[in-house]
Amino acid sequence: MMMDSIDFWHWLVLSVLLIILEVMIPGAFFLWLGVSAGVVGLILWAFPNMLWESQLLLFSVISVVSIALWRIRLRTHPTESEDNTLNARTTQYIGRVFTLTEPIIDGYGKIHVDDSYWQVSGPDCEKDKKVKVISVDGMVLKVEPI
Repeated sequence: MMMDSIDFWHWLVLSVLLIILEVMIPGAFFLWLGVSAGVVGLILWAFPNMLWESQLLLFSVISVVSIALWRIRLRTHPTESEDNTLNARTTQYIGRVFTLTEPIIDGYGKIHVDDSYWQVSGPDCEKDKKVKVISVDGMVLKVEPI
């Protein structure tokens, strides 16, 4: 039977393939499967008479434990970004000055930022007035006239 002839190098090849897959499709999932396959390969090298059922069970247990430990580590030590506004585009505009493209009437108007228009809220102002972004409420920029 084919499963009876699994050698340690089969696990090491699987380990390398899974790590390559992790490089191509990042997500820190295949990495831990690859590490687990490598560990099983090393254990099989030390104990060459291990049954294939035991190898698969060992691979499964090491995979689940390593992924669980990694998730726990990420939860307790989250990755910190150098740019805290990286995925918060609206907060990048706080403190900047823009020109109203539509007047603020009844508390709402629009400004042009780069290649898009943003809704703003603030005191009523006429078109072409300079305003400064003071805060953000969802996708609405709160402004004050300058």
